[in-house]
Amino acid sequence: MAAPDLSTNLQEEATCAICLDYFTDPVMTDCGHNFCRECIRRCWGQPEGPYACPECRELSPQRNLRPNRPLAKMAEMARRLHPPSPVPQGVCAAHREPLAAFCGDELRLLCAACERSGEHWTHRVRPLQDAAEDLKGKLEKSLEHLRKQMEDALLFQAQAEETCALWQKMVESQRQNVLAEFERLRRLLAEEEQRLLQRLEEEELEVLPPLRDSATRLGQQSAQLAELIAELEGRCQLPALGLLQDIRDTLRRVQDVKLQLPEVVPMEMKTVCRVPGLVEALRRFRGDVTLDPDTANPELVLSEDRRSVRRGDLRQALPDSPERFDPGPCVLGREPLTSGRHYWEVEVGERASWALGVCREDANRKEKGELFAGNGFWILVFLGSYYNSSERAFAPLRDPPQRVGIFLDYEAGHLSFYSASDGSLLYAFPETPFSGTLRALFSPLSSSPTPMTICRLKGGPGDALAPQ
Repeated sequence: MAAPDLSTNLQEEATCAICLDYFTDPVMTDCGHNFCRECIRRCWGQPEGPYACPECRELSPQRNLRPNRPLAKMAEMARRLHPPSPVPQGVCAAHREPLAAFCGDELRLLCAACERSGEHWTHRVRPLQDAAEDLKGKLEKSLEHLRKQMEDALLFQAQAEETCALWQKMVESQRQNVLAEFERLRRLLAEEEQRLLQRLEEEELEVLPPLRDSATRLGQQSAQLAELIAELEGRCQLPALGLLQDIRDTLRRVQDVKLQLPEVVPMEMKTVCRVPGLVEALRRFRGDVTLDPDTANPELVLSEDRRSVRRGDLRQALPDSPERFDPGPCVLGREPLTSGRHYWEVEVGERASWALGVCREDANRKEKGELFAGNGFWILVFLGSYYNSSERAFAPLRDPPQRVGIFLDYEAGHLSFYSASDGSLLYAFPETPFSGTLRALFSPLSSSPTPMTICRLKGGPGDALAPQ
């Protein structure tokens, strides 16, 4: 019988006198009794002493609690040897007594032992039935509120589902609009393309035959002249008798030679390359461009906002550097262009000449003479009566534009110039494999009281560009 007694004694020694369960983090009071740390903390709920031992009622002025690690090990051994039995419903897990009261402060069920502990002395503790009646009334009111919330939630859910369905219909309708409008635009563009090609063919048929006839007549005259020249060269080699024989006819034919000059055919084309809506589409890629004063030729005068430039009458005393253009009357944009698509517009006004385009960052800015693609400059030059680029010179299609749009597609190697007023193409460089950093280039070649101005946005992304 010694073994069962030993086991029972182990259980008793490892049991807390407050919760009647195995010790959890046991601590010892000044009087030598042991309790779970949480149990004694709850029992000594008041912030100031003295504190009475729950077992012997001895008073202590301070909370002198010392951990009892050996007892913690003993409680763990007892817990393994005799696991606590399941607590029946309606029984306090701590004291194994029936639950007969309810604490209104902590909202928990209590047994008689829980009530006797100092933890709930100042709490609102009521009999189980009275507390249940009270709480039932509160729960019924809460149920009314929750049912109303449920009705509102279902109503809002139905409205949200209707809104989702309506939104999907709106999106689908707009999707169909986009598809239909772009299909319509594609048809219109195809028709406009055919119309322009037809007009070009008509222009070609109108101008080319006279040019060919003129070329044919000139060819025939050249052949006759060559024949007569050969005859005269041969006659000059003859002796006197041979040279003078039948000379009357030869001299008459020489005197009758009259070169028929070709008719002047106007070379100004009437058909312009204008894609409806293209410039508006390119404006999606517009960015802020400002002038870099460190690159400006000393003859150029820049505005304070770095958006306008004109050619001055006097050369300014500016420090020379590899970055500054000299002698070329040019200035670069401050912003580097290394990738992507970029569009900007420049108000050139009615000035007699100008140059616009891009150049490589490392291009020689002390270059004398023509700037062309081979030395890192892709620019369009207007010289009053014709345009000039590194590729060719050509006459303007009509009155030169007062505002020029420049579009750069870096990856595609594309650079083109447009009349920003009517959207017609002025010139497009052949595709070029750009590399490194590019900068926008501006050059007011001629003096004018009106400066060359980089246009800026009036407002949001949908607004047009305007000089300021």
